[in-house]
Amino acid sequence: MTATPSAARQAPQEADYLRLDQQICFSLNAASRAFGSVYRVLLKDLGLTYPQYLVMLVLWEHGELPVKALGQHLRLDSGTLSPLLKRLEAAGLVRRERSARDERSVHAHLTEEGAALREQALLVPRRIAAATGFDLEEITELRGRLDRLTAALDAAADGVGGH
Repeated sequence: MTATPSAARQAPQEADYLRLDQQICFSLNAASRAFGSVYRVLLKDLGLTYPQYLVMLVLWEHGELPVKALGQHLRLDSGTLSPLLKRLEAAGLVRRERSARDERSVHAHLTEEGAALREQALLVPRRIAAATGFDLEEITELRGRLDRLTAALDAAADGVGGH
């Protein structure tokens, strides 16, 4: 007996939800890895890794920031962020200084070289968008859905952790 077109569109059965191809986390992970591969190529000429690029994006947008605030923007803890800043500092793109007002606070600043790198980086978002094959409306919609997903999962994780 052959499957009819309507049978092919039926919702998955409960047991199907345990299939790998039904896992949203797997799809997101695969997309993330694919993005990483494209970014690796695009960022090579800038001399940046993807995590370093994210740090630079925040600093290009906000300028000088306390390292703690930078970590909050990036959703990174200090143990992950500190080595990134150290490598960016060694590359001459960022410098860290203690706050004159509060010695406990360290601020990250762009160097002139780090600020100038922004011009070269302007092509990266366009090339990433082209690589997806999505138009601007689709990208905006997807980003909105992913932001909602992240917020919902953060809230769920807080709820699970509280039990």
